[in-house]
Amino acid sequence: MISVIAFGEALVDMLSSRLGDANDRQETFTPYAGGAPANVAVACARLGVPSHFLGMVGDDTFGHFLIRELNSHGVNTDGVMRTKMARTALAFVSRDSLGERTFDFYRPPAADLLYRIHHLPQGVFETPAIVHLCSNSLTDPDIAETTLALANMAKQSGCLVSVDANLRHNLWADAAADIGLVMQLLDTAELLKISLEELDYLRGEQSQDTWLNQRLAAGVNVILITDGPNDVVLKSAAMAQHIAPPSVQAVDTTAGGDAFIGGLLAELSRHGIAPGWHEDNAFLSAAVETACRCGAHTVTRPGAYAALPTQDDIAALRAR
Repeated sequence: MISVIAFGEALVDMLSSRLGDANDRQETFTPYAGGAPANVAVACARLGVPSHFLGMVGDDTFGHFLIRELNSHGVNTDGVMRTKMARTALAFVSRDSLGERTFDFYRPPAADLLYRIHHLPQGVFETPAIVHLCSNSLTDPDIAETTLALANMAKQSGCLVSVDANLRHNLWADAAADIGLVMQLLDTAELLKISLEELDYLRGEQSQDTWLNQRLAAGVNVILITDGPNDVVLKSAAMAQHIAPPSVQAVDTTAGGDAFIGGLLAELSRHGIAPGWHEDNAFLSAAVETACRCGAHTVTRPGAYAALPTQDDIAALRAR
């Protein structure tokens, strides 16, 4: 199996007890370990794939909590740095009656923004791996420089770069993601996950087909377009396919997309990343179907790490 290395933010999701507009109920918040790339690392580990997380947390109670949680799910945290220069990031998560979320981030300042290239473990990309990144590590100039450098370093070392757009506009200084900067990261990818809403934001006045074809021309081999509970679009130079996810009752969608991409990367880890991996249409279709089951399982449970499926969970969902 090929190792999966996820880079970026690990943070604590403070999940609200309140669903919808129930203003007559006292609201409390429960801490759950989270952060999109950290969620992906846990998703892969829980599915039995060798998984590493690279990032920085505060040398504080929440940072220690995150490292314990990552370790408890089998993620290698040798590349996680601790700092006293900033606190671990928090995200207060409110949910509506359908489990859809809104976020209030306490970041910046935050420890994950202080990670630099010199913090990388020695020889981290010597063995080809799948390296996964998200756009939330572009929101500050210094961490953006680190992220783009890391993506290019991984690519030049023969790793397969996976990127999830995962736009969180309220993390950006102007409350809107920098399209040009995000596009720089997206175009380092061989595998790209993007939601339909994110695609519409990033393409501007371009048509969807024009924008997608530009990504393929830039070197992206496989693009996955998600749209909540609706069909996933799987697109490559040779195919365009719609795959329907299982129908479930969502409780908390916090890590649904991360479970989806984690499930796909786990399948890719087992398949291998030899040249031409993206031309195996039968593998890609089956892998996306498994990824959809991973996402569907996760949204039926609260929190992030603890909600992510194991192989047994996916087998049970497949048998339904």
